[in-house]
Amino acid sequence: MHQLEWIGIIRHGESVGNVAATAADEQGSELIDITERDADVPLSDTGQKQAEAVADWLGDLPDDQRPDVVVVSPYLRTRQTAEIALKSIDVPTVRDERLRDRELGILDLHTVHGIKSKFPEESERRARLGKFYYRPPGGESWADVLLRIRSLLRDVAEDHPEERVLFFAHDAVVSLFRYVLEGLDEEELMTTAKQSPIANCSISSWQWGDEGWERERYNDVEHLRQDDDARPTAEEGVDAPPV
Repeated sequence: MHQLEWIGIIRHGESVGNVAATAADEQGSELIDITERDADVPLSDTGQKQAEAVADWLGDLPDDQRPDVVVVSPYLRTRQTAEIALKSIDVPTVRDERLRDRELGILDLHTVHGIKSKFPEESERRARLGKFYYRPPGGESWADVLLRIRSLLRDVAEDHPEERVLFFAHDAVVSLFRYVLEGLDEEELMTTAKQSPIANCSISSWQWGDEGWERERYNDVEHLRQDDDARPTAEEGVDAPPV
């Protein structure tokens, strides 16, 4: 069985969608005010600075600790993050649609308030099924996203055995990487997701060892704290309603 040596995953930098979602929540709005489709939402100015901080972190790594290949979600905010972050190193980069963000179907662009107001039946169904298995009409559950992540990791391990692979993706994807690599159950995943929301441009990584995948860091933002313009805030981490 093929196995990778090291897995790293970085969430994209702050997007204009993150900013709009925070504003909508603060204003009690039902809808998030962005015109782009989810795949086309770009980075904010802060998000670009956060990606620059990742570039500094990658540039400071010893050669033997740098990634051998990078796999990127096709969404614009993630591609922009990777392009900025990788400017100081030369590494093969590919896109894979299985890294895309979770699709929310009819709930897309709605705040939590908007969902409760316009789709009360869905709020009740989500509460009954739980966040892991709840699938909004036309969208995906966390379990659905998990299926494509497992498929992706198998393929990448087969194509790049014993190599170091860095992924650029989205908050739910980062959480589900930990679920797979550390063998979490549903309750552990939901507790971790609630206690440690994935920050923009945070770094998580695992090294393969004698007992399987060993976590090196998770949701680490220390590299962002050196630049006031790139620091994560309590409001960061919102691409979509917590459904």
